Amino acid sequence: MSFAGKVAIITGAGGGLGKEHALALAAAGAKVVVNDLGGSVDGSGQGDAADLVVDQIRTAGGEAVANKDSVADRDGAKAIVDAAVTAYGTVDILINNAGILRDKTFKKMSLDEWDAVINVHLNGTAYVTWHAWPIMYEKNFGRVLFTSSVSGILGSFGQGNYGAAKIGMVGLMNNLAREGASHNVRVNCLSPGAETRMTASVPGRDMNPDDPEPGYHPKLVTPAALFLVSEDAPNGRIVQAARGRFASDAVFANDGIDLGLDAAWEDVADHADTILDIDSMSHKTTMWRDLAPKDMPST
Repeated sequence: MSFAGKVAIITGAGGGLGKEHALALAAAGAKVVVNDLGGSVDGSGQGDAADLVVDQIRTAGGEAVANKDSVADRDGAKAIVDAAVTAYGTVDILINNAGILRDKTFKKMSLDEWDAVINVHLNGTAYVTWHAWPIMYEKNFGRVLFTSSVSGILGSFGQGNYGAAKIGMVGLMNNLAREGASHNVRVNCLSPGAETRMTASVPGRDMNPDDPEPGYHPKLVTPAALFLVSEDAPNGRIVQAARGRFASDAVFANDGIDLGLDAAWEDVADHADTILDIDSMSHKTTMWRDLAPKDMPST
């Protein structure tokens, strides 16, 4: 798979998953903007992580520039995209990978801890994508990848802020996949599993992110990331990647039951077995109003 001539932005690419994505894209011929604030896992501080990855790419014969702006800052998000345009003239690929953790149960979590995680993961993803979107839209080519998580898709104890942001990315993907389709801008989600600084910071995890267990090395996730930003990428899909195993997540719905326009809550309770039955579920890609009579009001 060649990415020769493509210009790629990878946020949070100073280590872990983002670094592996950047190295692989550069090795495949892409010109890469390596974005990383260089801070700690909780988002504080700054460092030279992006520079080190750029040096590694250039030493291997690739092309890359570093950027240290924050995705959670609107001006910073613009600066990230501007860095690609200034250095290479355009943006073809955007992998939104930047993230932080502020893990606590919802009961113990402060609203500042809620906001910090939402701002980096969800707002940061939206901000950078918003600035790259018109470039891709006008040139009739773009590949955007959101880094989601099982914590949002299925849930995880003590990660309400993180999980909310990660499932929010799925909602954003579902909408942008529709909006970009006519202009060959495809949007997908990656649900990775790997040993990184972030996963190592979760209480109870015994791992060394600088020496990950071979089966959980971040580089094992990268093949899925590159496929999802390739010429042949699907659109509006969630792909799991961990330990060399790749699979899909999707939204499903059952057939349900029509209880009429005057249905009361007691009717719903009486038919709960049918409503909650999961044996007849099928993949859904349309909203209820797409299937409803044209004169039915929508929300």
